[in-house]
Amino acid sequence: MHFFTYLALFLLAMRLRKSIKLTPAASKWNMALYGVALGTVGLFFLLDDFIPSDEVNGIVIALVLLGVVQFLKREPDFERFRVLINAHYPLIVVAVVANAVELATQNFEFSHNYDNYWQTAQLVAFGWIFLRVATSKKQQSELKRISERKDELEILVAARTAEITQQRNELQETVKELQATQAQLIQQEKLASLGELTAGIAHEIQNPLNFVNNFSEVSMELIDEMEEEMAKGDIEEANAIAADIKQNLEKIRHHGKRADGIVKGMLQHSRASSNVKEPTNLNTIADEYFRLAYHGLRAKDKSFNAELVSNLDPNLPSINMVSQDVGRVLLNMFTNAFYAVHQKQKIIGGDFKPRVEVSTRTIVTPKGQEAEIMIKDNGSGIPDAIKDKIMQPFFTTKPAGEGTGLGLSLSYDIIVKAHKGHININSKEGEGSEFIITLPIA
Repeated sequence: MHFFTYLALFLLAMRLRKSIKLTPAASKWNMALYGVALGTVGLFFLLDDFIPSDEVNGIVIALVLLGVVQFLKREPDFERFRVLINAHYPLIVVAVVANAVELATQNFEFSHNYDNYWQTAQLVAFGWIFLRVATSKKQQSELKRISERKDELEILVAARTAEITQQRNELQETVKELQATQAQLIQQEKLASLGELTAGIAHEIQNPLNFVNNFSEVSMELIDEMEEEMAKGDIEEANAIAADIKQNLEKIRHHGKRADGIVKGMLQHSRASSNVKEPTNLNTIADEYFRLAYHGLRAKDKSFNAELVSNLDPNLPSINMVSQDVGRVLLNMFTNAFYAVHQKQKIIGGDFKPRVEVSTRTIVTPKGQEAEIMIKDNGSGIPDAIKDKIMQPFFTTKPAGEGTGLGLSLSYDIIVKAHKGHININSKEGEGSEFIITLPIA
C-alpha cells in the first residue's frame, strides 16, 4: 500500500528536475533532485528489508515525503511549482492515517475488511496529484495567454503613448509658433496705431512748443525793459516786469510739461506692455487719446472737422488696469469712430456734421461698482450682417492697407480676458455706433 507514496516522491523529484533543466536553478538543484529520486528507490528496497511491517514502512516514507515537500515549499526556486508540491498533501495524510489505523488494528479480524478502502483512498490521492497538475497546467496556459496578451497590450499602449507624446510635442511647438506670430501681429498693430498717431502727436506737441517759444520771446523783451527800468532807477516798475516774467516762466513750464507728457505717452504706447495693473486715471487716458486720434485724422485730411464732445465724470475713481493696454483699446475705438464719421462725411457731403462723443461714469452692477466709458459717433454704423464678425481677428471693413483687422480683436482680449470687463456694441446702420466698455473698480 505504500508503493504509491514511494512513486509520488520519485516522480516529484524527477518532474522538478526536468522542469528546472533549462533555468539558472538547474546548476543548484539538478544533482540534489536526482539524489532524492535515487534515494527514493534505495529507500524502497532498504526499508523493505529492514522494516518488516508494511504499515511502519508506509508511515516512514510518508513522513519522508512530507519533509521533502515542506523543504521545497521554503525554497524560492520552486515557488512556481507550488501547486504540484501542495498536491502531495492528501496522499501524505491518507498514507499516514491508513497505515496508522492498520498498525493499530492489525490484531483485529475486522481490520482486513477495510484494506481495499485504504488502497482506494491512496490511489485516489495519488491520482489527485496528476489531476491537480493537469488542472494547473491548463491554468498556467491560460495565465500565459493572458500574460502574452498583456504584453501585447503594453506594447500597443507604449506605442500609442509615444505617438501621443510626439503629437503633444508637435502641438506645443505649433502653439509656440502661434504665440510668436501673435506677438508679432500685436506689435505690428501697435506700430500701425502709432503711425496713425504720429500726425496727432506732432500737432499736440506743436501747440505747447508754440507757447514755449512765444512766452520765451516775450520774456526776453520784458527782461530788456526791466534792465532799462533798473538803469533809470525805477525799481517799482522793474519789479512789476519781473512778476510778468515769472508768470511767463510758469506758463513755459506748464506747456513744457504738457509736451513732456505727450512724448512719454507716445513712448509708453510703443513700448511692450508690462502687464502690471496699477491705479490709473481713466479720464486722463481717454482725453489724451481722444484728441490724438482726432488730430491724427485731421493731419491726413485738413478738410475734416468734427465736433468733439467730452463728458468725463470728474468723480470717477482710479481704475486698477494696465494703462498701456487700455489706452490702446481707446485709441483704436476713437480712431474707428473718427474714421466712420469721416467716411460718412465723404458720402453725404456738407450737410453732415460729424460728431464723436466720449463719456465716463461710475455704474453699479450686481458685481459691484464699475467704470463705464462710452464712445459714440454719428457715422455710418455697423451693418447687421457683420456685427457678429467685427471682433474676429483679421476682419476689417477698411480698404486693404488701411487696417489690420486686429484692433477690435485685441481690444476684446484686453478688456474681457485680461481685465474681466465687457464691451457692448449698439449700432444702427446709417445712424452711428456706440461702444460701451465697462471695467471693474477694484
